[in-house]
Amino acid sequence: MKLAVFDFDSTLMDGETIDFLAVPLGLEKEVAAITERAMAGELDFFKSLVARVALLEGLSKSKVDEICANLPMMPGAAEVISGLKERGYKVICFSGGFRSATSPAAKRLGIDADFSNVLHDDEGILTGKVGGDMMFGFSKGDMIVRLQNLLGIDRVDTLVVGDGANDLSMFEHADTRVAFCAKPILKEQATHVVDIKDLREILKIEGLNR
Repeated sequence: MKLAVFDFDSTLMDGETIDFLAVPLGLEKEVAAITERAMAGELDFFKSLVARVALLEGLSKSKVDEICANLPMMPGAAEVISGLKERGYKVICFSGGFRSATSPAAKRLGIDADFSNVLHDDEGILTGKVGGDMMFGFSKGDMIVRLQNLLGIDRVDTLVVGDGANDLSMFEHADTRVAFCAKPILKEQATHVVDIKDLREILKIEGLNR
């Protein structure tokens, strides 16, 4: 058994979930500006997440679910997941974003499990609060070590794919590290860099079939 862990926003999905959620509130530019700085490593991830989610207060949960059901997947997302599973990988999604988005996508794409955050609502209206599995900059690294221990998988059999600074912590625990259309801070720590929006490029990496 081998382990493949993908980031969600701007990796499996073509965009940032929270930016899409901000559109009905007319706050997409404000939210996107914070997202950009967080992914570049210029802001503490936890602080940036809390600040952005606070701006979503008042949005209906039904609207969140509607938006998340229609998020655009990255070209090649379904193919790379099926291709890796054929090669014996368990495929997992980690996201500093939200379960409202990752769970439907995981079901659609055949992902084995997703770990992300939950937007709190009160009687169907977002309160601007958030909690969950991926709240901090270290969360992905912490969770990947737990999964490796649980599944008995070493870092040599671990593939990770991401695009931003909050993926750095999981890069520390994998021998195959793919920076996908990524920020410079992540490319510096990658073993492989893919700069075109096609996840099928990952299947060309040597050693995935061993």
